[in-house]
Formats: sequence, C-alpha cells, structure tokens
Amino acid sequence: MRGGKAEPRVSVLLPVRDAAEFLGLAVDAVLRQTLSELELVVVDDGSLDASPDIVIERGQRDPRVRLLRCPGSGLVAALNAGLQACRAPAVARMDADDVCHPRRLEEQLRHLDRHPEVGVVSCQVRLFPRSRLAGGYRVYEDWLNRLSTHDAMARERFVEAPLVHPTAMVRRHLLEEAGGYRDLGWPEDYDLWLRLFAADVRFAKLDRPLYFWREHSERLTRSDPRYTTDAFLRCKAHHLLEGPLAASPPLVVWGAGQTGRKLSRLLIAGGAAVEAFVDIDPGKIGGTVRDRPVVGPEELPSLLRRQPVVLVAVASRGARALIRHRLVGLGLVEGHDFWCVA
Repeated sequence: MRGGKAEPRVSVLLPVRDAAEFLGLAVDAVLRQTLSELELVVVDDGSLDASPDIVIERGQRDPRVRLLRCPGSGLVAALNAGLQACRAPAVARMDADDVCHPRRLEEQLRHLDRHPEVGVVSCQVRLFPRSRLAGGYRVYEDWLNRLSTHDAMARERFVEAPLVHPTAMVRRHLLEEAGGYRDLGWPEDYDLWLRLFAADVRFAKLDRPLYFWREHSERLTRSDPRYTTDAFLRCKAHHLLEGPLAASPPLVVWGAGQTGRKLSRLLIAGGAAVEAFVDIDPGKIGGTVRDRPVVGPEELPSLLRRQPVVLVAVASRGARALIRHRLVGLGLVEGHDFWCVA
C-alpha cells in the first residue's frame, strides 16, 4: 500500500500530443474499467492544445491519473519515459483518440494470471466510425481478428503487425528486458513485436473486440514517415536478417513485382544470398531481377534441392494463400522453410 491506496496491478500507458478533441473520452474509458487497481500514466509530449488541462482535471477527481510532461521529443521518447514511470507488473497501452470496453483490462489481466507462459495478451479490435472505413481497412480488421492464436500471429508476423499496439497488455519485465521502444526510422510497435517473437515470448489474443480504434485523417499512421510501406519493409528486412536468415541460407523470393524487388534490395544489401525469383507473370519469367533469374513456379522443385528459405513477397492476400498452399504441398514448413513477408 502507498498512501493508503492499493498498488496498481496494471499501468495504462497513454502518450498524447494535441489530442484534446478525443482525449477526455479515452481517459474516461480507462477510469470506467471494472478493474479498479490501475494507474493511468499519461505522457504529454509537448501539446499546444488543452490536452494537459484535460488530464489535470481528471487527476483532480481520480488520483489514479498521473501526468508526465515531455518536451516534444517524439512518440518513442514519450513511450519510454512513460514506461519508466509505470509501477504495475503489467503495462497496457492506450491511444488518446480511442476507447475500450469497460472489461478490457480485467479480462486481459485475468488471462495473464491464468496463463503464466503468456507475455503479451491482445484482443480483437473494431474500427470506427464504420461509415469512414474503406474496404481495405475492413479487410485489415478481419485479418487482425482472425489471428487468434500465438502460432497464427507468429506465422504472419512478417506480413504486417499481427496485433494493434494499443490493444496490448504486456508483462512489464519483458518490455524492460527488451530495452523498451526503439526509434530506428520504422514503426516502433512492430519492431517491438518482432523482437519479442524472436525472444520466444508467447502471445495471446482474446476472441472478442474489447478495443475500439478510431479512424481519422490525423492518425500518425497516415502522416508519420515511420509508418510508410517502405519503412515497414526496412523493419522486416532487418529482422529477417537477424532471425530466419541469420545463417545466410540460400534464398528464393516468390514475387518479382514491386514488393519483391524492394525487399530483395534491402536483403541483398544486408548480405542475403538471393539465388532466384519466382513469378507467374509471363512478362517477367526469363528475365532478371537484381541480376538473379526469374523463373516460373514449375521450376521451384529444382530450386528446392539446395534447401533454400523461400520468402513469399506478394502483396495480394488471395495470391498469398494460393502460394502458401502450393509450398505446403511441396513439403515445406511455414516458419522454417518459408515465410510470407508482405
């Protein structure tokens, strides 16, 4: 006990910069949680609007709210400052423009308590307002929510982040052992997940939507260069080279289009031994990419004699499923012999 109050079981880490329009709703969603043993650590990263005033006003009414002020050094610095201030053994993320179900923290903490082998627990997400969602966002939401097990998330981790950062609750010691968040010019959350997967941390995802992710034009994912497709590819290449490709196995890239070309350039620059590309486009077959031959799928069995790692670098989810089926039919094991990477 501190000052007569129970120690928090969960620290909710919420960074904010100029989000006064939505911040009050986000803070109130945390304070309405059925789990009462929490603290809300709001890190203000140099806001010029009323965001700090909103937090101060809530803190005057509820001592579980704590405000940290940062000089505007950026999201990663704010996250790390907040992480250092978190006292609870579990840290849950929250974004300033979102809301969550009142039972979110209770259910996620219960899962961690019942499953000591799990280090990260997420939940399904629902984007809103629905009227603003383009078809791609609905497909992305469905993809995220279908990745309901550790194995599914691990399998897809080089395609895209398999969980939404603010849906996560993480054991604090794992965040600290990983070194917190890193600012390397690519998505700090995706980088963290890939490091935790590489460290054999177990992930879980609750099978109902407990987090509501607001779609609007000012999201960092729309405006910050760290979240562009090229930035994601740089992150993927870095972690592939440090993980599945660390032993420099022979490498075959399925996909001679834009995704395969960009990713292969990064991998070759990092020392990867790319031997060939596979594609179904007659206009590409027989040509070269990065001075490597482009062959049709019928040539793949002969390429497999050297036991390469196959990277499926195609952007279409439908094509990816067909290629995965074909590779499994050839006896390859996903997550060992081949990886889907885009």
